[in-house]
Amino acid sequence: MTDPHEGVTLSGMIRTGVARGGVAPVYAPVLQAAADEVEGRASLYVYGSVATGAAVVPTSDVDLLSVGLPAPEAERISSALSARFSDLCREVSIEAASREDLDAETDEGYGLRVFLRHYCAHLSGADPAAGFPEFRADVRAARGFNGDIARYLHGWQAALAGDADVSGLGTRIARKTLLAVAGLVSLRDATWSTDRRACAARWNELEPGSPVDVLVAWLDEPPGDRDAIQRVLERPVERVVRAFESEIGLWATSRSCCVCRTETPRPDR
Repeated sequence: MTDPHEGVTLSGMIRTGVARGGVAPVYAPVLQAAADEVEGRASLYVYGSVATGAAVVPTSDVDLLSVGLPAPEAERISSALSARFSDLCREVSIEAASREDLDAETDEGYGLRVFLRHYCAHLSGADPAAGFPEFRADVRAARGFNGDIARYLHGWQAALAGDADVSGLGTRIARKTLLAVAGLVSLRDATWSTDRRACAARWNELEPGSPVDVLVAWLDEPPGDRDAIQRVLERPVERVVRAFESEIGLWATSRSCCVCRTETPRPDR
């Protein structure tokens, strides 16, 4: 789901439609159950289509971010809540970040702070983002969101050489690469968007020799052929990575925060 309010303010700051008050009441039981599970242990936020009010029952995901919850515990709670609320959503997903992730003076730490400030609505626990300023829609934010794209490319190549599920791999490749495309398009057009489909269409106009239509198609119908994935990795994905490195830059550190490991931010879900 796209966010019609996403863009840039007159002062150049990121703007989104995320608002706690915009969450549909139908999701209140899910959010309350998640808050009860982490009470006293972590801060909890909701993001994605639920946070923008664009979610649709029962096909949308309920995407949550915790600060302070161990990753194994987040996975356990996610699984339990997904089963409990399968009539309301496709999945309940809780990503786990630490306060160290949030405070890190790195590209990924900056990206996490931007994400928390503009794409997440606070649900429970302390709110470390309460004092965050608005962030500029600029190259630093774009790098914070997707400066790990080259690492992902290497990981996808390794997974393809192994026994990874082909369709799942194709979906992950499409989601992450098109989010990087959105960053490139946003900076070239002096705007801000994480709308994968709209930015892919604009990319095709800007780079007619390197279209990404196949990646857009994979969002709806994942590939079933390893050779097809290899061809895409060697052509459009590699070209996007090179453009991102040249125009925006890659992360300089070796760590990987939780949000980026799962091809998020996913504000359009």
